[in-house]
Amino acid sequence: MADKISAIVFMKKNHLSILLILPAVIVSCAFFLLPVVQLLQVSLVDGGAQSYIQILTRPLYLKSLFSTVTLSVLVTVVSLAVATISGLFLTRYEFKGKQLLVAMLSFPLAFPGVVIGFFVIMLAGRQGLFAQAGLLLTGERWMFAYSIAGLFLGYLYFSIPRVVLTVMGAAEKLDQNLLEAGRSLGANRWQIFKDVTLPALKPGLISSGSICFATSMGAFGTAFTLATNINVLPMTIYTEFTLNANFAMAAALSLILGLVTWLCLMLAKRQGNSSMAMGG
Repeated sequence: MADKISAIVFMKKNHLSILLILPAVIVSCAFFLLPVVQLLQVSLVDGGAQSYIQILTRPLYLKSLFSTVTLSVLVTVVSLAVATISGLFLTRYEFKGKQLLVAMLSFPLAFPGVVIGFFVIMLAGRQGLFAQAGLLLTGERWMFAYSIAGLFLGYLYFSIPRVVLTVMGAAEKLDQNLLEAGRSLGANRWQIFKDVTLPALKPGLISSGSICFATSMGAFGTAFTLATNINVLPMTIYTEFTLNANFAMAAALSLILGLVTWLCLMLAKRQGNSSMAMGG
């Protein structure tokens, strides 16, 4: 009798688990699996393997891929460096206006990419602040909004807040006893940061860094707003799809973009799990 009751309870739990996971399965199939299969079909049926060969051989596509990956890596590294310093400072010190500053740091998350692109234009466009300062100081306009530097600035604008909030959340959970133990043993600030603080923050930094990289790889709105002399994959895909009507190449480039981003996220997940395991 007890075995029958246990079996019934087990079956009910399995049914409940299936019902709970069913929405996630439906969403994954509708918004991930089916589009990927369709992209793969378009890239192979319309263009065959030639599309992928061209991505690896034509300078236009190689440069676009290289520029996108390089830009995303730079944005991620700079965002992690700036946000780690800022997040630790905001966590450790109390001062007047701190809450307002934290709110302002998270403010960029409310804006879409197109609006951020306009911000960059107002800062570094032909009539922007940098251009006006250049006219006053040298008689020439300082402009970089419509270049990879402008896109870099725009990506930093919405990447840094994500990492800052993550660092602050992780820093608040730091064991202060470990920090005090390090100081009592004669360790300086750099040694404490390197041997205590940074390992504790590592899982959060890896997670937020992977999100920064993935967002920078696929961001379109900011690139579209500033796309004068910018050759990144989202803009290349847009050009192939809308202007050249080369659907096979657009699909192949989309899959390559998704594959690179997915590999980064998987690697970050493994590194994050490894760091958590070593930490405890």
